Amino acid sequence: MFELRYANDWDMYYSKMDSTEQDKIWKKIQQLKNPVKARHLKHGIPLFVKEVGQYRICFREKEKIREILFAGNHKQYEKWYNAIEISL
Repeated sequence: MFELRYANDWDMYYSKMDSTEQDKIWKKIQQLKNPVKARHLKHGIPLFVKEVGQYRICFREKEKIREILFAGNHKQYEKWYNAIEISL
């Protein structure tokens, strides 16, 4: 079982979604407490992406802690990814 933590601005896009979309994504976030398959964001970087239809959830995993970094749609994900890629 993993403990979930949340980055300060993880919900920048999530908070602007309608409640139906939020519910769908929130259920997937809660599933991250259990072992799930997720792809690496990029080789050599300890970040993972879980896809939920057209939405993406990005998280970092360390020991038994998963920190949610981002939740939003594909376009928002690309914008977020490009911003963090510069800082990596």
